[in-house]
Amino acid sequence: MNLLVDSHCHLDFKDFDGETDAIVKRAGAAGVGLMVTIGTKVTEFDKVLAVAERYDNIFCTVGIHPHEAESEPEVDAARLIELSRHPKVVGIGETGLDYYYEHSPREAQQKNFRSHIWAARETGLPLIVHTREADADTDRILSEEMAEGAFPGLLHCFSSGRALAMKAVDLGLYISLSGILTFKSAEDIRQTAADVPLERLLVETDSPYLAPVPKRGKRNEPSFVVHTAAKLAEIKGLGEGELAGVTTDNFFRLFTKVPREALAA
Repeated sequence: MNLLVDSHCHLDFKDFDGETDAIVKRAGAAGVGLMVTIGTKVTEFDKVLAVAERYDNIFCTVGIHPHEAESEPEVDAARLIELSRHPKVVGIGETGLDYYYEHSPREAQQKNFRSHIWAARETGLPLIVHTREADADTDRILSEEMAEGAFPGLLHCFSSGRALAMKAVDLGLYISLSGILTFKSAEDIRQTAADVPLERLLVETDSPYLAPVPKRGKRNEPSFVVHTAAKLAEIKGLGEGELAGVTTDNFFRLFTKVPREALAA
């Protein structure tokens, strides 16, 4: 059986307190063999790392979410690089721009974004990009920074316009799809997913948020990524097992620090 990877979840969040063992067990039973739990605050990085250290098939990232760009102490690329040396840290972020909520000023978000890009460039670890209602500035910053030196990365939980997806692909980045892909209102996202090359696609939950159909309205968890993968397989005209194999291969091609033998450890 080809196992899936949940490339983006938040297992340190309070929503999962006391349930992590059961959640990991359900993920395995569903065919999800590996998870990446994502950092959103450097001040709480120890909590993210603790989850990753507890399980052989869970890894983590270090970063500051754009919502926290102002409230978190200013962290430069050097600090991110230092924290990323831990063997369980396999990515930088999540970072990026969120102009929908604007919990932090745009200037602070952009500065934070560029620091993370620098760290991704220096370490070779993939940059996990959050972007919402900020396509133009996301495009501009990624393009400017890529011109300064290449770095790996992905646009996570993709919900932006087709133009940004195609620009990201042109820059060598990947696109990660969440439960949004299954929502009735997301036909534009499904069309974009159809157009993005298969070798650039990953799947994720972004749990505890955005549970896919038929779990809509429930707390999301890694086992539910199978529903997003099934929808993507339908869009791409593939069997579910074939789609799992391709997206998992894509994951390991991008997340080069993750050992393949950790899958379903």
